[in-house]
Amino acid sequence: MAFSRRTIALLSLISLYLFLFVSLQPTSILASKARVLPSNSEKVSLGLYYESLCPYSANFIVNYLVKIFEDDLLSIVDLKLFPWGNAKIRGNSTVVCQHGPYECLLNTVEACAIDAWPELNKHFPFIYCIEALVQERKYLQWETCYEKLGLDPKHVNECYKSEAGKELELQYGAETDALQPPHRYVPWVVVDGQPLYEDYENFLSYICKAYKGPAVPISCSELSLRNFDVEGAKPGHFVSYKDQEKGLALWARIRSAMASWMSQMNMVALE
Repeated sequence: MAFSRRTIALLSLISLYLFLFVSLQPTSILASKARVLPSNSEKVSLGLYYESLCPYSANFIVNYLVKIFEDDLLSIVDLKLFPWGNAKIRGNSTVVCQHGPYECLLNTVEACAIDAWPELNKHFPFIYCIEALVQERKYLQWETCYEKLGLDPKHVNECYKSEAGKELELQYGAETDALQPPHRYVPWVVVDGQPLYEDYENFLSYICKAYKGPAVPISCSELSLRNFDVEGAKPGHFVSYKDQEKGLALWARIRSAMASWMSQMNMVALE
């Protein structure tokens, strides 16, 4: 079954946005007197601990995480993904995943994608594509994401079918298990080392509040920041260790944000 036109358009926009963001920064943006980019030490770390077939993880990636691509938020964020979630290690290093063996496979595929394409502009669109299929209950078609994004499948396919893929997953498992405090459910979102608990859908506010560098992004300036009591946050949607897969959420609407950003980049390039 083919992707819908809307899906293809969204994936194309994400890929194009990330390509422009990475390729234009060193020349056009850094040369502009009106723009001062933060150093790596000034960026806010954003960690997402998730599992591939969890509907809430897919919902967060597709409908919430993409918001860092609005305006210039991506310039202040160091995003890292950890595809493991609530998986467990049994005897002989056997991995058991909450939503079954196919989740283990896709967790490994996404881990291999991050390894094959360390740049965010390559691995994030691929993972986004898979999670969009999860939302549509078409995740068995995940391999179509290679063609849709123009990616060479060789490294990822060799990785997830070999011990290399298993080693990557065990590494993500160790990093997830080392979390302090331990994660309770997925998605588990961490900003600068601070878990957001059930308030993870408000992660943008935490990012803006944590950022101490120059040139505060427009999105942060427009965001109404509040003093959050994380432990007493309003419950959101999550999957605990005993929950079963439930309903799916709607697609993200990021087309206008990306179009606006690309328009701004074109204006900078023409200066």
